[in-house]
Amino acid sequence: MNRIAIAASTLAVAALCTGGPALARDQIQIAGSSTVLPYAQIVAEDFGKTYSKFKSPVVESGGSSAGLKQFCQGVGESTIDIANSSRPIKDNEVRACAEAGVKNIMPVRFGYDGIVFATDAKSDAWALEPKDVYLALAEEIPVDGKMVKNPNKIWKDVNDKLPDWKIAAYIPGEKHGTREVFEEKVLAIGCEAAGGMKLLVDGGMDEKAAGKACVKVRKDGGTVDIDGDYTETLARIQSNPQGVGVFGLSFYENNTDKLNVATMNGITPSVETISTGEYPVSRPLFFYVKKDHVGVIPGLKEYVEFFTSEKMIGPDGPLADYGLVPLPEDQLEALQEEVKEGKVLSM
Repeated sequence: MNRIAIAASTLAVAALCTGGPALARDQIQIAGSSTVLPYAQIVAEDFGKTYSKFKSPVVESGGSSAGLKQFCQGVGESTIDIANSSRPIKDNEVRACAEAGVKNIMPVRFGYDGIVFATDAKSDAWALEPKDVYLALAEEIPVDGKMVKNPNKIWKDVNDKLPDWKIAAYIPGEKHGTREVFEEKVLAIGCEAAGGMKLLVDGGMDEKAAGKACVKVRKDGGTVDIDGDYTETLARIQSNPQGVGVFGLSFYENNTDKLNVATMNGITPSVETISTGEYPVSRPLFFYVKKDHVGVIPGLKEYVEFFTSEKMIGPDGPLADYGLVPLPEDQLEALQEEVKEGKVLSM
């Protein structure tokens, strides 16, 4: 497309979105998941080197929910082009997008990651189950057939095989997609295993309310929400070597000199155990693209195609080297076809 055509397209979109003409941005803007952040930064850097005619994208963090909230503010150059997310976009977020004019959303599921529990590298290895984590971190737990305020003070109170450390867990804040996976695949399952779910339902709660109660964490210092990225969680453990942190697998694998990872249900988290489905706490990773910005924001189409190339997200690519669990070959081929077609979510 020549400059005149680009300018005409830009003016048309600007007029549609803002009511008047404006100049297009010349740089892709991305925000969202702290888990996806390092992957997107690697791609952005390589993209800038590969496509010299385009500026390297600006990639910011803030959490999946915060990124999707920005994404859904509308269409136009004053809004971001891509939201990174460590969870699928929710129906209410899709509705919010549509109400703001963001009606053509391209979903890109580009690989998998696992959520791990880790302690200071000098500590002994931990063997955890979801039940242990629930009994340590939940606000209320079952004791003698009743739901009571969590009385456990040290990890040994929960499981005699765990150390006598004071319970202090640094967990993702509520705006992070990692928090939702942590709640769904650890706390909720632990609550069920400990009998908490049954007690709550038998006590008169409906299942939805009981599910929310199951994942509510203690606020007495036993848990600390981390709203920043994993570097902040690591810093907390370095200042408190008896703390336990929740991380993405890739962050742990790039900090094995500082962290010691726990098993979950006897399975050690790794690229292999996640790709086979053995490790129980794993999740797909996404980014979402405003299709209406493709062809208007320079390089956006090329960036999405570059990101989803085998060169980037294949088993021999730099993202796999960093810790991404790659898509199986058939899923990668299907993704590339969807990107080529510009497939969007159904509203």
